[in-house]
Amino acid sequence: MASTPVLVFATFRPAPGKEQELLDTLAPMLENTRLEPGNEVYDLYSSEDDGQAIYHLFERYVDADALQAHRDAEYYTAYRARLGDLLSTPVEVNVLSEIDAR
Repeated sequence: MASTPVLVFATFRPAPGKEQELLDTLAPMLENTRLEPGNEVYDLYSSEDDGQAIYHLFERYVDADALQAHRDAEYYTAYRARLGDLLSTPVEVNVLSEIDAR
């Protein structure tokens, strides 16, 4: 039986003046997560809303167990603990299931 991939789309709205600090906090996550055996994609994107930077992570894991292993990693829990003062709103996290994807 094939495993079911799990996708995550997370949106970060930095607090004013905290954009670079947020990017600096995300940088080790990019490096570490991409080395996880169950991670297939961990890409960071940006957009803008009313001149304010917004950052988006697109993540893909081989299955739900791989996502849970990611969330259990020490660097993940440490990064989540640092986010509070860097954001204007809580992280928006959407866990997605594929319907029709290539």
